Amino acid sequence: MHPASMRAYSLDLRSKIVEAVKRGAPKAEAARTFGVGISSVKRYVKMAEESLSLASKKAPGKRKKLDERAMRLLEEDLDSRPAAKLKERVEFLFWVLAERVSKATVCRMIRCLGYTRKKIDGC
Repeated sequence: MHPASMRAYSLDLRSKIVEAVKRGAPKAEAARTFGVGISSVKRYVKMAEESLSLASKKAPGKRKKLDERAMRLLEEDLDSRPAAKLKERVEFLFWVLAERVSKATVCRMIRCLGYTRKKIDGC
């Protein structure tokens, strides 16, 4: 399964799984009944036994290079200099933020802001 298609199970489902096991259902049966893996059942039961929250945690990964402030600066730059080349935007962000970002990152962020390929150079 592709990581992007994997989603965390809901808190409600996790609670139902734990309750089923507490009521005496074997873990393998709970896994089949709820359509989850046996390891997930074991993990949720262990978390409940240790009085830990069953809520899903934030997925690990790299921190974003461009935070909200950087995105606002990029958007302002797009509005004030519509003809600027991608390389110039990268240099602008480095000058303002003292943070190196790649052309690819800036291009992705520009797309996230809703600008089309036609409006930007080099993406």
